[in-house]
Amino acid sequence: MIETLIDPADGPERRAEKLLTIATALMRRMERVTDDSGAAYAQFQRAALLEEQVRDRTRDLERALSLLNASNARLAEAKAEAETARQNLANAIETIQEGFALFDREDRLVMCNSRFGMHMLDLRGKLTPGLPFADYVERVSRSAFLALPETETPEAWVVRRMQRHQDRHVIFNVRMIRDHWVQVSEHRTADGGTVILQTDVTDIIRAERHERGKLLDDQARVIRATLDHINQGVAIFDRGGRLIGWNQRLSDLLSLPAGRLRMGASFDQLLNRIRAALAFGAGMTEARLMDWVAAGGRQGALSFSVRQGGGPILDVFAQAMPDGGFVMSFTDVTAEREALEALSRAKETLEARVTERTLELQDALAHAERANASRSRFVAAASHDLLQPLSAAKLFLSAIEPAGLADPARVALEKAQNALISVEGILDALLDISKLESGKAAVSVGPVRLGRLLAQLHEEFAPMAAAKGLRLRVLPCGAVVESDPVYLRRILQNLIGNAIRYTDAGRVLVGARRQGAQVVVEVRDTGPGIPAEAQDDIFKEFHRLNARASASEGMGLGLAIVQRACVLLDHPLGLTSHLGRGTTFRVHLPLAGPLAAELPPAPRTAPPEHAPGFESRIVFLVENDADLRRAMGLTLERWGLGVLEAASGEEAFALIEEIGILPDLFLVDQQLGQGMDGLAFLTALHTRHGALPARLITADRAPELAGAARAAGIGLIQKPIDADSLRKALAAL
Repeated sequence: MIETLIDPADGPERRAEKLLTIATALMRRMERVTDDSGAAYAQFQRAALLEEQVRDRTRDLERALSLLNASNARLAEAKAEAETARQNLANAIETIQEGFALFDREDRLVMCNSRFGMHMLDLRGKLTPGLPFADYVERVSRSAFLALPETETPEAWVVRRMQRHQDRHVIFNVRMIRDHWVQVSEHRTADGGTVILQTDVTDIIRAERHERGKLLDDQARVIRATLDHINQGVAIFDRGGRLIGWNQRLSDLLSLPAGRLRMGASFDQLLNRIRAALAFGAGMTEARLMDWVAAGGRQGALSFSVRQGGGPILDVFAQAMPDGGFVMSFTDVTAEREALEALSRAKETLEARVTERTLELQDALAHAERANASRSRFVAAASHDLLQPLSAAKLFLSAIEPAGLADPARVALEKAQNALISVEGILDALLDISKLESGKAAVSVGPVRLGRLLAQLHEEFAPMAAAKGLRLRVLPCGAVVESDPVYLRRILQNLIGNAIRYTDAGRVLVGARRQGAQVVVEVRDTGPGIPAEAQDDIFKEFHRLNARASASEGMGLGLAIVQRACVLLDHPLGLTSHLGRGTTFRVHLPLAGPLAAELPPAPRTAPPEHAPGFESRIVFLVENDADLRRAMGLTLERWGLGVLEAASGEEAFALIEEIGILPDLFLVDQQLGQGMDGLAFLTALHTRHGALPARLITADRAPELAGAARAAGIGLIQKPIDADSLRKALAAL
């Protein structure tokens, strides 16, 4: 009951006063009560006991009051410390240079410093605690100090800003008026709140812009220096067809005073200044060119030629740029065109010149026959010099388009090509004989699948036999023999080729049969036969039976090569012939494995046609012979390739360093005169720039050079070079 009368909220004095009042009331009550049976004394005892209990309870209350006072004191101290900490936090965030704001997990502003929103003066006084984040974003979007993009509305900006707010961490830049920039960094706190930092990055962005401008200026100077140093005239137009860049070479080629080329001049204005003296090449008209320009180059690259009166002939190449503009380059090809015209004028006398050169070669070979050792050294030393002009002549002829020639000229061109093919075959045979007689021929004997080799030879000679009306039959064979595959193929090539060449009617049969531990390959024909007294002479160089075949059909070297190769490989060679009934040649080959069932034919690989993508490639041609370099360059350019030329390895490296561009592939002659040779140049090139597509051009058939090139990962192109072999080499690369 006493507990209910005492209010815990009362102070100690009030509690003591209440207790005294209660005790006094109880004492008065006890004095008034009388009990005749002696109960008064008991009442007194109970009152005394009650007073003792009251005193105990009073002491308990006093102790509780003391504890309460201590708790209140500690609470007051905690509140003071919290207020101090809050003030310290406010002072701390006020000292940082960035704008700072803290939103709670309900996205309401808890506190911010005076720099928060410092670039938006119209927000001062509106950023108060309790402000919702969405209202804050809305007010920012309406600020007069926010510079929105022209295509963006405040509402769209709010949507994009709220989307970014969904991420835990986000950093972005906001543009203000007067070219000021603020970087906003927003991060989530552990309790789900949000901290926002605003940093003025105006100086940084302006510095970056300045550096970017300097970089663009430097790039512009580099581009200008490059344009001024290249041999082509270059004109650059924007998407509106206005001139925005050119080099001095352009005004030289178009015979335009420098003052006529001005920034912003339209393409039509430029064309008007040269229209009177301009003559377009075949396939191009002014209307077509203007249509291409009007289309902004979307019709693909454009290539044509023009000529100003009697001035130079210019090759023009126009191509669109990614920004909608286009660039046009002008290249002076007068010298090349004049060379082609000179070659066209000389085609009628070319056959006589080749014949004269062939006679000179025959005289040299006759002299070499009288002195065998001298002949071998001469052929080895002269091979490169002979193959150089032969390669150049073949490439020059291949650069001539037969479609535009008159019939007599086309016939003369075909005869010249056939004569060069004949000379090439003679040189190959001479080189083979030179190697075989000098003992320098390297053989690699191993298992050879005879059936596959015979099938390949059948495909090779079938057209030749069909052209003469002969039946060429090659019997299947499953034998595996021990021989050198290269020389065995050359032996059988010469035997089959001779059989077809000297057989006018009937057939040529090629087959193999087992004879003990050997396989005998026979080549039978139904030709005129060989007299017994002439059967030894046919294996001599330059000996042709009855001398009835023309020089284009061979110079009598095939059987000489067959005999020497068979001796080198230890393959016995036999001959049986009957006049008027035909001839049979036999080659005895050691058997490498048992005769098995007919092996499946080897997969046929179609010869490479025109390799795709030529027109986007750049070839670096390193050749010290000017005529051969010019011939190969014309051929490559006719196929649509870009060509860079150098006469030596040192000049090639200097040109690469000057232009700063690595071509797509390299064609390098082995003999470059003084200084490094071709293999040394390609090795140094791979060391500097890594493995690059390359081919080494050489007339040297020494196995040492082939092995060194193979070890370096470099393929070979043997001279003499013709258009087909060059195209196949490029296609392989």
